[in-house]
This record gives sequence, C-alpha cells and structure tokens, in this order.
Amino acid sequence: MSHLIVVGDPDFNLGFRLVGIRDVIDVENEEELPQIVENLLGKEGIVVIKYDFYKKLPVHVKMRVEESLEPTFVKVGGEAGVEELREKIRRAIGVDLWK
Repeated sequence: MSHLIVVGDPDFNLGFRLVGIRDVIDVENEEELPQIVENLLGKEGIVVIKYDFYKKLPVHVKMRVEESLEPTFVKVGGEAGVEELREKIRRAIGVDLWK
C-alpha cells in the first residue's frame, strides 16, 4: 500500500484524521506552503493537497508538482475532480482508462 500524506488547513484535514490517516500536515501559514510542498517532492506515495492551496503555489513549484510521479499529487476540493484524476492515471500507466 502506498504511503498517503495530506496537506491542507485543519478543517480540510479533519476528515482524513478521522479515517485514520496519520501523516497530515496542517498549513496554518500559507507563506510556508511552497516550502512544505518542496520538502515532499521526491518522497514515495501519494500527496493529497487541498486544491485552493495548489492554486496558490508559485508557478515553478506547480510545474514540479505536475511533473512528479513520486510522489503523485492529487488535488482535492474546489474545481479539482475526475478530469485531474483521469489525467494522473493516464500519465502514470500510459493508458486512458475512460476510452
């Protein structure tokens, strides 16, 4: 099973904690967000990040997140959804499962 890390504000993270996810990063100061994400790059597993936080990342950090296969970043909430997950799966395995 892949390692799962969640990055969001305390309200966003609460549900993940309630289902037993232990690696949860509460972002209280959004200025620290780029450094938090940079520190996660290169780790194994999946990083679930609050979509609103992803949108606020500097462009160069967003580019690294999008190119990252380890870890795989999944944006949750807001406008993020099925299309993004579809694209992640397509990039990871090379096949569009929806076709």
